[in-house]
Amino acid sequence: MIRYLKAAPTTWVMQFKSGKLKREGAGLSFFFWEPSTTLVQVPMSSLDVPFAFTEVTADFQQVTVQGQLTFRVADPKKLAGLMDYSVTAAGAYRSEDPQKLTERLVYAAQILTRTSLQQWALREGLTRSEQLEKSVLSGLRSTEAVQMLGVEVMSVAVLSVRPTPEMARALEAEAREGLQRQSDEAIYERRNAAVEQERRVKQSELETEIMVETKRRNIRETKMAADIAMEKERETLLVQKSANERTLADAQAYTLEKTLAPIRQLDWKTLQALSSARMDPASLIAVAFRELAENAHKIGELNMSPDLLRSLMQPALPNGK
Repeated sequence: MIRYLKAAPTTWVMQFKSGKLKREGAGLSFFFWEPSTTLVQVPMSSLDVPFAFTEVTADFQQVTVQGQLTFRVADPKKLAGLMDYSVTAAGAYRSEDPQKLTERLVYAAQILTRTSLQQWALREGLTRSEQLEKSVLSGLRSTEAVQMLGVEVMSVAVLSVRPTPEMARALEAEAREGLQRQSDEAIYERRNAAVEQERRVKQSELETEIMVETKRRNIRETKMAADIAMEKERETLLVQKSANERTLADAQAYTLEKTLAPIRQLDWKTLQALSSARMDPASLIAVAFRELAENAHKIGELNMSPDLLRSLMQPALPNGK
């Protein structure tokens, strides 16, 4: 029976006739004799394979890893030599090997994931998705089993790494407590900042008052110093004035002393005689009586008439009587 095959451009086709390779290539179209022909079709387009498996971290905690890997067949001849990709005339695969390819890749990814997670504790495993992606991708590209299949792994995406529900609740409670502590610490820090700010304001006000009082004291001290300086100048002036007056008095006393020095050497009688010209009669008679009293031992008898006494007493009587 003659049939016609038209393959897609992303499908590598190999035609075997009587056990020998007759033609191969991508996107071939040709007629073939079905009883003696074996067709092999290997898709070369990229395929997305989801995966989900449970592994254990370094601290013996279970986590569920979900993700997706993308691959394509880079060497279809090598893959067709290891796995059965032969198809029927209707285009259906004769074996389950095409489905087993994705299982092999998922198993390889699981082994690499287990190797990475067993090096990390639970917290690290939950927060290192990007590092896990790079580790699995690098491992798949360098794994000999994958290279032998002629497959190129294009990307690996880890969608989630989740712990068990009990551990998730415990972590949530711990994280919640941690956030609450951070909130309390933030409130505490804010209150401390407010108290510190208020202390700074009060300290600034106190420093301002101290500066004002210091200025006032400086003003008072300056005024007091000026008063003291003025009093000292006044004292100096008074001392100088007193000294000048004392010098003037000394000069006047000296002048008077020198003026009276010749008069001191004269007898009082001579002075009396000199001043008698200006004396009234009563004073002259008084002086005469004084001389009589001084020479009383030389006088034997002294007679005074009533008229003389009356004339002496007359100025002392009232109204001249």
